[in-house]
Amino acid sequence: MDYEIQEDVLVETEVYEELLDLRDLVVINDDYNTFDHVINTLIRVCKHTNEQAEQCTLIIHYKGKCAVKKGTLEELKPMLDAIHDAGIGAEIQ
Repeated sequence: MDYEIQEDVLVETEVYEELLDLRDLVVINDDYNTFDHVINTLIRVCKHTNEQAEQCTLIIHYKGKCAVKKGTLEELKPMLDAIHDAGIGAEIQ
């Protein structure tokens, strides 16, 4: 196995991510929205599977927030707006 090639790929990936300026879309816990509403919103807006949405919702509930999607600001902004339109708190970090 040639470890040098694997190391080069890792370095290129890190540089590529830095060039893209990737950010996190973070959903914040509240006392108003139901689990089902948050799950359905993540499925619709972020294209999560049911399992992904359920896991994120549990993390949001127990930890207070969860990064539900990674992407550029241009990719995440419409998702942020749609989550806000659903009455759910979120931010891009």
